[in-house]
Parts: sequence; C-alpha cells; structure tokens
Amino acid sequence: MAMSRAVPNLAFRRLRGQQSPAEFAAAVRRAAREIGEQVACDARYIGRVEAGEIRCPNYAYERVFLHMFPGLGLADLGFSARETVRGRRSAVVAGAPLAPAITTRNDEESDVLRRAFMTSGTATVAAASLGLGGTAAAIPAPRATHRIGETEVRAVEEAVRRIRLLDDRHGAEGLYKAAAQPLRAAYALLDAGTATRRSTEDRLQAGAGELAISVGWLAHDSGRLDDARSHYAEALATARVAGDPALEAHAFCNTSFLARDAGRYREAIRAAQAGLRAAQPLNSARLLSLLTLREAGAWAGLGDRAACEQALGRAHGLFARGPVDSDPEWMSFFGEPELEALEAQCWSALGDWGRAARHAHRATVLQNPHFARNLALYRAQLASDLAHAGRRDEAAEEAGRVVDALGEVQSSRIRRMLAATQRVLATTS
Repeated sequence: MAMSRAVPNLAFRRLRGQQSPAEFAAAVRRAAREIGEQVACDARYIGRVEAGEIRCPNYAYERVFLHMFPGLGLADLGFSARETVRGRRSAVVAGAPLAPAITTRNDEESDVLRRAFMTSGTATVAAASLGLGGTAAAIPAPRATHRIGETEVRAVEEAVRRIRLLDDRHGAEGLYKAAAQPLRAAYALLDAGTATRRSTEDRLQAGAGELAISVGWLAHDSGRLDDARSHYAEALATARVAGDPALEAHAFCNTSFLARDAGRYREAIRAAQAGLRAAQPLNSARLLSLLTLREAGAWAGLGDRAACEQALGRAHGLFARGPVDSDPEWMSFFGEPELEALEAQCWSALGDWGRAARHAHRATVLQNPHFARNLALYRAQLASDLAHAGRRDEAAEEAGRVVDALGEVQSSRIRRMLAATQRVLATTS
C-alpha cells in the first residue's frame, strides 16, 4: 500500500529566518505567554512543522502563530485548511487499538488524541537523562557496623526531593524503575546501619518512608496500582514503627487517593479519616484540608452528594486558614489550583459536568507552569468535563493542549483520561 509523504512547510521555514529551531521555539513560548497561552514548544516541534508532519496546528498554537505574525493566516504560514486534515485511522498503544478516530466539526480532535497515545506510548523519558541515574549511587551502601550520620541522611532526603522535582516536571513514566534503586538503598541503610544519634535515625526513617511514598506515587501515576499499594503500605509501616505522625498522615493521604482511583471508595474514606486523626497534632490546616478533600472525593465516588458537599465545605474552611511553617515539605503542590482540581473531580464523579468544568478551568488558569505534570492533568480533567457537558470543540482544544505537553510529561493516568474523553466524543458525534 502506498504511503503518502509529508510535504515540507517551506513558508514556515522562511518565517523562522536565521534563528535556530531552538531559538525560534523559545520565541514561540514567549509569544504564548504574551497572550496567556501555554505551549510546550521545542526544537523538535519546529522541526516537525517544517518537515510537514504537522499539517495544521492545534488551536493553542494557531493563536500563538497568528499573534507572532499579524496579518497572516494559516495558509500564509504554510498550513493546510482544517477540513483537509481529518483522519480516520486508529491509534495503537502497546498493540491494543483504541476507539476509532472520530470526525466532528472540530476536525483536529481525533488526530490530537491519536498523537497523545502514540507519542507517550513510545517516547518514555529516560530516567538517566533526567538526572535520576546517579541518585541511588549517592546513597552509601551499608557495611558491617556501619555508622549512619549526616551524609547518609542527607543523601536519602535529597533523593526524595530529586524524584519529586522530576515528577513535577516530567511525570512518572521513565522514573519509576530507576526510583526503586534509591528506595532499596535507603531501606538497606535503615536495616543494616546504626545511627550516631536518635535524631539521625528518626530523620533516616522519615526519609525512607517519604521515599517509599514518592516511589509509590510514581507507580500510582504509571498505572501500577498494586505496586503503589505495596509502597504506601511500606511507608505506613515505617511511620508506625518510628512513631511519626507526619509520615503516617502522608501515607494515609496517598492510600486514600489510590483507593479512590481503584474504585474502593469506603476504603478511601477510612484512609482519609485515619490520616486526619494522625494529622491533628501537626498544626497544619492545609494538610487537614487536603485529607478532607480526599474524603470528599471518596464520598463523591459513592454518589453521596450531601456528604461530599459537607466535606468540601470543611476543606475550604481549613484551606482558608492559610499556610504555616509547619506544613509538610511534600505539600508544595497543594495550592489553590490543586484545591480547584480536586473539587472538579468531585463534581465530575457526581455528574455535575458544568460545575466540574468551571473548577477545572480555574485550576488550569491558576497553575504555575513549573508543575508541568499537574497542569497537563488539570487540562485533561477539563477536556473530559467539557466533553461530558457537550462542549465538543472546547474539549478537543483542551485535549490538544495536553498533547502539546506530552513530549515532556509522561503519565499513563493522563493518557487514560484522554482515551476516556475520546470515547465520550465518539459516542456524541
């Protein structure tokens, strides 16, 4: 069967002029910020446009390009008309076909969703290239009569911070397997070493437990729910042995989230409530707010609107007390955008799609671009809510923005959300 070949976009190449692809990509990102858009443009994207692989940009890129080159239309930029780039091919992920691509008045949505899966399924970011490869090596291997001191504890704590930083920027895929190595090293130290001081041992136990939660989250976000459950249980056991209420509250918080994602809503409620009990002496209203939101999400999963609304009210009241110095370090992600996103999930579970979309949109507007994974997640949530609300064009547009981020962000959870959105759009075409 003859394959059609991409036609190079010479017009777009001329507009780039003497700038390198990387320099031009940086100019695109600056232009996006000028008009309030967020695109993950890089040299590879520019190369794909110039090679003709991208025949028509998604709506976010279209707005940016037209802002950069006022007076020019898509045709002047070398792109094809939207009605000519509809496709009806099927996407394949790990050998399994997705739902057939769909044709709607948003002629780009099927191609957008197809690219999301084809790219993310094969272009997993290598952990070593992200700077995680040396993390395990930085944690000293235990030796007979090993005395644990500041060097070892700091190495474990730095491993936790490094994993969280990379996850914020790139998502979990490509990180999970590599992250298991420093986790094993940390627990090997805990088992074999003797701390020089009790405070050092306490920090090592807390660091190992936080590392278990971080690795569990990578498994969770990668769709490895059984592995995540095991890591969270390991962290909870470490917290109980150490008598560490902060670590215990964190472990219960993630356990609740995992149980909700797995459809075990009553377990999610019990875990959230156990986390609230553990967190009471910690003087962190924000932590109590997050745990209460976990409980609200589980009530929504059960379809109990009244209990969900009560929990949401408590969560907002706690959040309004503001941050304090005693807030856990791991809660850096929990600001107003996450509050809005978690409330959006509640309304989605209750089938109130318009309300869910309003909160999800607010989350995307408020989110700091540093948290690239969370921003992509919020946009995927918004696309789903818009699709269920019957706002097809807006849903496809948001899905396109998610796809733009998937070159840097790798998350099975986000891809599953896009697949679900595709199915909704397919059934309403």
